Amino acid sequence: MEIYNTYTLIDEQTGNLAFRVQSFEGSHRFEELQRLNHYSLIWFKNGRGKAQVDFLDYEVSAGTLLALTPYQPFTISETEKLQGVVLNFHPDFFCIHKHHKQVACNGILFNDVYNPPLVIIDEPTAKEFEQLVSQMKVEIQKSGLAQYELLLSYLKIFLITASRLKSGQQPLAKDESDDSKEPFILQNLKNLIEAHFRTKHSASDYADLLNITPKALAKITKSHFNKTITNLISERIIIEAKRELYLTDKTVKEIAYDLGYEDEYYFSRFFKNNVDISPKFYRDTVGFARESA
Repeated sequence: MEIYNTYTLIDEQTGNLAFRVQSFEGSHRFEELQRLNHYSLIWFKNGRGKAQVDFLDYEVSAGTLLALTPYQPFTISETEKLQGVVLNFHPDFFCIHKHHKQVACNGILFNDVYNPPLVIIDEPTAKEFEQLVSQMKVEIQKSGLAQYELLLSYLKIFLITASRLKSGQQPLAKDESDDSKEPFILQNLKNLIEAHFRTKHSASDYADLLNITPKALAKITKSHFNKTITNLISERIIIEAKRELYLTDKTVKEIAYDLGYEDEYYFSRFFKNNVDISPKFYRDTVGFARESA
């Protein structure tokens, strides 16, 4: 696959990618396993294929937006020729954790461990995205006053719009009948993981809290999320670890302890098994920005 019409903004301090807009045709470039140190938004405008994200398979087609976080593993293959647009941005250009109050996309568009990383783009939104992408391309070429600020404004609008769409498209257990207890259990599971992921790391902990057998909870979780409870807990821990590595100057040992791991080296192995790189390498390549900055 050849990428064409590529527009790139480079961070003058580091020499690394800050922001990029590129069009693509075909899936060849994405067929090898990708682990990128920046955020990616892949908007499929034509065609059909399969995206494998975190080794789970999802169907993609015209009008699908795929949202990926740094070092999230993915591949894309096509059954009908894919064509679309890719937006890449580094956390040093725009950090979704640091600016969560401005753009509430963390946990919805990105880092949603319970729903697929996909958004269905309707026709009005597609027209809005077309205009935004065009404005981004023009601004990257200008290199004028307040270039970063304008590009950030366009990106924020894109992220907010996509997040609003997704939040309305994937309510929890939307296909369950009213008399089913499963939506209640699943919502409680989400709340409990959010409350206790720092201290409770086993599936049996959450089964006990929900007063349900581990086997029954595992069946419900696999059916609705296509993941094990251990997967959900681990993913939530990793999201917090990444946030701490980016936003704070805490040592890996301190982060490990805050997340319930007394052994720094055990935690580092856990992180590498899930992210494929060490916590230090993540901090070095994704960036570092104190929360108070």
